[in-house]
Amino acid sequence: MMMTAEQLVAAHKANVETLFGLTQKAFEGVEKLVELNLQVAKASLAEAAEHAQATLSVKDAQELLALQASLLQPSAEKAAAYSRHVYDIASSTNAEVSKIAEAQIADVQKKFMAVVDNAVKNAPAGTENAVALVKSAVAAANNAFESVHKAAKQAAEVAEANIQAVTSSAVKAAQAPRAKRSA
Repeated sequence: MMMTAEQLVAAHKANVETLFGLTQKAFEGVEKLVELNLQVAKASLAEAAEHAQATLSVKDAQELLALQASLLQPSAEKAAAYSRHVYDIASSTNAEVSKIAEAQIADVQKKFMAVVDNAVKNAPAGTENAVALVKSAVAAANNAFESVHKAAKQAAEVAEANIQAVTSSAVKAAQAPRAKRSA
């Protein structure tokens, strides 16, 4: 089955639109990361000024140690929160790109199956075995794709759980010294 000029133009236009959609999603993700990093930089600068002021007003070593200890826990929490924000941005961008890619792949599979079905209908007599082989190969390829897709989703879920566990552990570890001091 040959594609007409109109079909080729339509397919090309759809591919360009998909590419621009994917590029837009990627830029939105980068934009969110830049915005997050600017917020972190501003907050860090303000905190550095506050810490410098607090350090200059310390009267003895005991007070300096207490000040340093009080700064550790919020820093760990902020680092954990930052990591979580970065992960969330990457995860949501990846989800949006995956959704676009899945739709595109489903469309390509549908069109390919239409070509295969058309070829099967017009196949000469005696080619039933070859037709069955092609259909079997297409089904196997689709099943393999689905298996890989499911495995990738499971890996992403495991990574999400691990990020949450590490973040929670880091915050708890940072809070432990403060709990001991206040006891």
